[in-house]
Amino acid sequence: MTENEKNALLPAGLRDVLPGDAAFEAKIVEEIVMFFGLNGYDRVKAPLIEFEDGLLSGAGVALAPQTFRLMDPVSQRMMGVRADITPQIARIARTRLGRTARPLRLSYAGEVLRVRGSQLRPERQIMQVGAELIGSASPSADTEIIELAADTMGALGISEFSVDLTVPRLVPSILGQYGLSDDDAAAVRAALDRKDPEAVKSVAGAATDTLAALLAATGSVDSAMEKLNNLSLPETAKAERERLEVVVSRLKNARSDLRLTLDPVENRGFEYHTGIGFTIFARGISGELARGGRYRVQGSIDDEAGERATGVTLYVDTILGMLPEKQESQRILVPGSTPRDVKSDLQRQGWITVSALDDQVDLASEAGQLSCSHFMGKSGPEPVKG
Repeated sequence: MTENEKNALLPAGLRDVLPGDAAFEAKIVEEIVMFFGLNGYDRVKAPLIEFEDGLLSGAGVALAPQTFRLMDPVSQRMMGVRADITPQIARIARTRLGRTARPLRLSYAGEVLRVRGSQLRPERQIMQVGAELIGSASPSADTEIIELAADTMGALGISEFSVDLTVPRLVPSILGQYGLSDDDAAAVRAALDRKDPEAVKSVAGAATDTLAALLAATGSVDSAMEKLNNLSLPETAKAERERLEVVVSRLKNARSDLRLTLDPVENRGFEYHTGIGFTIFARGISGELARGGRYRVQGSIDDEAGERATGVTLYVDTILGMLPEKQESQRILVPGSTPRDVKSDLQRQGWITVSALDDQVDLASEAGQLSCSHFMGKSGPEPVKG
């Protein structure tokens, strides 16, 4: 391996984004944020790194295992590199925007860094674009966020997708009702994540029948809700089921074309969520297009106090795989002595202008080498042959 090849190596899960792809990604990010803005979501920007005690408080607690730490040489305090932007938006909402009228609608875009990737998402540096609706406990807020995510997909030209609903607090409420130990509860949770009914039976004890029925209540939302409604659930779980019914009904009335599925035991990726969660998937595409749900702006997931919020994060890298191939812009090579007003006029017409650095160069030949589709001839733009 040469020295150049060695220096080009990057850590697992990280990559360079090259010309064309980088511009296309930036364009899609801005289109999404602009669409959020048209729906009343004001853009904010949080820092890449924060003090650890602030970054990993509230909803951020669940992200501690995924967070890179480093020492701040100025303050000598530990800092963390954000693994998710939602906890930062929650911090901004409760501090700098604490007195702003609710509900508060905020949007964001930025990179996050994680200690390790997942099976579905091996990347460790991820571009997130999202929207948060803060200060409302109403099911209307859940519905608005899910609709916003679905409408964003439509605005980008993506139609073949489904919304997979989940209720992360259903299982914990059932485990609490049957008094399972922490170790048994963790084993049950792992078995449910694997969708392994036999493993659930081996450790769930008296909760086996309820959990097995819950595991079976998966699939299209109509059949899954019918099974879910036949279950005897503790009061907390009943309330979540009723809320889910309201949200599903409103979504079906607002978007009859929306493909809804339900997986009531799904928990992976919803560790800090306290209510209805959802994931958007597309057929034939590995990884999520978007993920979101309800959480508390401050406090633990079991804390009944604190401001309520719901939001969604869109994963741009996956979304790009659903979009038509980007169209290459028309690039024209012009002599270096070309007046500024001439280049500005070409740019207004949609051209990307590249200036030759040597007025004596053969423009036709140089244009081909610089990936230009045209060069400026005596009578105007001329195509590059071959």
